Amino acid sequence: MKQLGEAIGRSVSGGEVLELVGDIGAGKTTLTKGIARALGINEPVQSPTFTISRVYDSPKGLRLAHYDFYRLGEAGIMGDEIREAADDDSVVVVEWAGAVDDDLPKDRLVVKITTISEEERLVEFHPGGKKSTELWQKIKENLA
Repeated sequence: MKQLGEAIGRSVSGGEVLELVGDIGAGKTTLTKGIARALGINEPVQSPTFTISRVYDSPKGLRLAHYDFYRLGEAGIMGDEIREAADDDSVVVVEWAGAVDDDLPKDRLVVKITTISEEERLVEFHPGGKKSTELWQKIKENLA
């Protein structure tokens, strides 16, 4: 998952929103760690399950905004924050997006991770618009 995350991190340029879908332990945070690594972020990337959000500054001039809404029943003020975070200088990664689904842009890349076994995952990409389709194309190129 970390290698896939690195390919995603090499593909982003700012303004992208990724929604990570998968059960607990599927690898969503591991994928985010790979994105951070490719962006040159050296600080430890941790799951924001209890803090809801964590923001990391990349030496490449981008911010990585990582959200986890597992414990959130409704968006509330976090809906405003997530709309503000989705700017051209940020890459937004959202886990457990149900509570903020209406606040996320429709043009986002949904990454669905299904656990096959302890070592194997099935990953599906579902772009929701032009920008996310372009991102998906870049990711495929970076995986080749």
